[in-house]
Amino acid sequence: MHVSNEKTGLYGLMAEFDTAQGIVDASTKAVGAGYTKLEAYTPFPIEELNDIIHKRRTHLPKVVLFMAFCGMGTGFALQYWASTIAYPFNVGGRPLATWPAFVVPSYELTILFSALTAAIGMLALNGFPQPYHPVFNVERFTTASTDKFFLVIEAEDGRFTKEQTGAFLQGLGAKGVYDVAH
Repeated sequence: MHVSNEKTGLYGLMAEFDTAQGIVDASTKAVGAGYTKLEAYTPFPIEELNDIIHKRRTHLPKVVLFMAFCGMGTGFALQYWASTIAYPFNVGGRPLATWPAFVVPSYELTILFSALTAAIGMLALNGFPQPYHPVFNVERFTTASTDKFFLVIEAEDGRFTKEQTGAFLQGLGAKGVYDVAH
């Protein structure tokens, strides 16, 4: 039975673990049990968690590459337009559109477009800025940045029920299981 988090005011359940291996094992078992809306919070990056919890990959590199080509095209088109259409100026019988002269500014716009896309895209895909998150309501969460590991299963998960999910998390060897309120 799915419990709507709007009715209960419950964001999810948080389990606390003492070791990195403990949260990796717990995450593996939670995903294996069919939970899909979960997140891990650790004091340092754990590469295995990314592979366990977030199986989907980001499309950001493809978007950055696309925008790099857009920047290159914009730089080339702007210079071509300026030198051949808007302000044609023949110097010594040279052609109006000399592509070797267009390379450096086009390259610079390639870098500009890709760098801005990467920075803005990273912030947008990570949901930043996010000055508030419901996990901050749990008092024990302050240790997440020093020495504790936390796994949160959200109430929006299709398999979530407070009693069964709480018992499941406790069965994974959690030091404690806490309610996360909105």
